[in-house]
Amino acid sequence: MSHDPIDGAEHRRLVIAGSGIAGLTAAIYAARSNNDPLVLEGDEPGGQLTLTTEVDNYPGFPEGISGPDLINNMKQQAERFGAEIKNGIVESLDADDRPFRLELASGETFTADAVIAASGASARTLGVPGEERMMGYGVSTCATCDGAFFRDEDIVVVGGGDAACEEASFLTKFADTVYIIHRREEFRAEDYWVDRVMEQVDEGSIELLLNTELVEIQGTREDGLESLSLVRNPEGHPTEALDDPETEHFEFDAGALFYAIGHTPNTGYLEEAGVELDDAGYLRTEGGRGANQSATGVPGLFAAGDVVDFHYQQAVTAGGMGAEAALDADDYLDDLDREHAATEATGEATADD
Repeated sequence: MSHDPIDGAEHRRLVIAGSGIAGLTAAIYAARSNNDPLVLEGDEPGGQLTLTTEVDNYPGFPEGISGPDLINNMKQQAERFGAEIKNGIVESLDADDRPFRLELASGETFTADAVIAASGASARTLGVPGEERMMGYGVSTCATCDGAFFRDEDIVVVGGGDAACEEASFLTKFADTVYIIHRREEFRAEDYWVDRVMEQVDEGSIELLLNTELVEIQGTREDGLESLSLVRNPEGHPTEALDDPETEHFEFDAGALFYAIGHTPNTGYLEEAGVELDDAGYLRTEGGRGANQSATGVPGLFAAGDVVDFHYQQAVTAGGMGAEAALDADDYLDDLDREHAATEATGEATADD
């Protein structure tokens, strides 16, 4: 398929921004539909799944599979059907004219007839010492993904909103005790989740460490999580009062640590594209029933995975959304081909007159 430059930029029929489960599933479907997809990996190649040491809930792998292995398998599958996967970070998308124009951080420029945004959402973390070393080895950002690996352990959840309360409640299925670390006295969660957590506190399955913050993580990848360094102040926000004599410094033993402090959707490159975002920055798509569920308000721009989904955020749901986006993009591109063919036919008929 031709990649002839348009206005000095290499042209592609379809560009997919992101190489997580959603982006790679879209690439597999798009390549099988002869849409010659170019996948730009983004600043987190493979997405968040590359931080997961074991994936036990993705269908088809009864013995489980590591996150990186699953991503690599999907890359090979997409490439087998003709997708091209390229390291690149999209900095901006110009949707004022067609084709779309994508500017990369490297300075490269591509044009595209259609684009699928599958750039995901990055889990927020604290950046404390030991965090990077232990991520995926006792520290996680997904209770649904990793909770079952820590049966009968003391599990710590950091956060105070809906996500923290929901994940803590979920983790009681596996944990000896779940401890919620929150830097304030009061939760920010909806009443439903606060009530649910307080019921489990009364039952003894959850304990609260309020006005407390995490400052360091101890452990090794070989032996797992060992302990957490915490600080507590009766007025809350203890890291802002480390020198206060009322601030207590202490160690806390735990088998696993889960961050539940939210996600940041990776939509910065779409700021000038005219797309609709919700209050948290997630892309809005048509949704509903029937075709075109992945379409944004910008014709030819589709979206899939965690850049849209703020609720489920599972690999299998991201894959389904990626397939939908590729199928919707295929319909759009077929319509575009028919329009071009009709325009050319009209032009030829006019020239013959």
